Amino acid sequence: MELKEAFDNAVAASKTLPARPDNETLLQLYSLFKQATEGDINTDNPPGMFDFVAKAKYDAWLKLQGTSPENAMERYVGLVNQLGGN
Repeated sequence: MELKEAFDNAVAASKTLPARPDNETLLQLYSLFKQATEGDINTDNPPGMFDFVAKAKYDAWLKLQGTSPENAMERYVGLVNQLGGN
């Protein structure tokens, strides 16, 4: 199976995981998905200081800056499989 197909399957599987992941894992899934589908984050428009959810998402995605989309896809697939979304 090619990487894009495995990634698409993992995205679908992430919506039906047996248990809801903790917030840290959800941030990982979010940031890996964004890096895989959009590439590096636009650092010109950071979220407001009091928008804590947006700031957490922004920071998680920013940590992946420079990661290739392919690597992010592989890591996303691995994480979903680890969570029981095979």
